Amino acid sequence: MNKYDPGGPEADVEYSDNEFTILRQGNFVRCAVSGERIPLDELRYWSVDLQEAYRGPAEALQRQKDIVQK
Repeated sequence: MNKYDPGGPEADVEYSDNEFTILRQGNFVRCAVSGERIPLDELRYWSVDLQEAYRGPAEALQRQKDIVQK
């Protein structure tokens, strides 16, 4: 297994302002927009209010647009 193949269990994560806390060990989390696996060592974007992760800035922006449109 390597960072390009984040197999194994999905982690349970709590997101806070400048960090995240792993509540249940795992190798990845899922992007709330695309559903893609995000290896924990590549996780850079998340929402504290929504408690969800995003693959990158495009997905984070898309999620915010979706919320505003509702």
